[in-house]
Amino acid sequence: MGLRPGRCYSSTKDRPYTRHAVKVHKRNYIGAVPGMRTRQWNMGMGAKEFNTISDLSVECGKHGMQIRDNAIESARLIVNRALIKKVGKEGFFLKLRVYPHNILRENKQAQGAHADRIQKGMSHAFGKVIGRAARVRDGQIIFSVLIDDADKKKAEECLKMASSRFPCKVTVNTHKDVESIGTKPKKTRDIIKEEAAKEEEGKTEEKEGEKKEEKPGAKKEEKSSEKKDAKSEKKDAKK
Repeated sequence: MGLRPGRCYSSTKDRPYTRHAVKVHKRNYIGAVPGMRTRQWNMGMGAKEFNTISDLSVECGKHGMQIRDNAIESARLIVNRALIKKVGKEGFFLKLRVYPHNILRENKQAQGAHADRIQKGMSHAFGKVIGRAARVRDGQIIFSVLIDDADKKKAEECLKMASSRFPCKVTVNTHKDVESIGTKPKKTRDIIKEEAAKEEEGKTEEKEGEKKEEKPGAKKEEKSSEKKDAKSEKKDAKK
């Protein structure tokens, strides 16, 4: 059986099914969890400073909807590849801002001609785990891209390419509030700290070098002033 359309799982009428406890097994109400199809959440050059941000948000109505992890991964791939082609690997920082927590269930039945003779399904069956999905609300941001002001139109075009991968309408908003993207990965934060520490060390070394250059000149001035005082005292003594 192939992959069913996204509209079969987009409704949020059922309560979320997310209780998968790895450490506390008594609270683990879900036996086996399917593997995550979404692979990355941070792409591009995170250590670089950018001055513009573009957000891709969804329009899904007041009830919200579910987006499966395979759709999120497909959208991530197409946006990331388009940005690399148009801007370059070091010209952007892309962040995926949703996580597929909700686990989907389905009561699988026989399909095809005269399937009702083989199997008759029970109403409101619990079902088995088949995949993951992210529950999103109306106006929620899915992707954010940090980019230079000169390349903002390219970033908007790349984000709009992901509209074919989602089961709802999307909008792209560009603004200057770069800090709204939130925290960056730990590796990039460590790189930024190392670069800042190196800059501080360089500044301190420059200051120390300037002080060392200033000290010999000050000593020469002191010696010359002492010599002048000594000469004036000798002249006074001769008189």
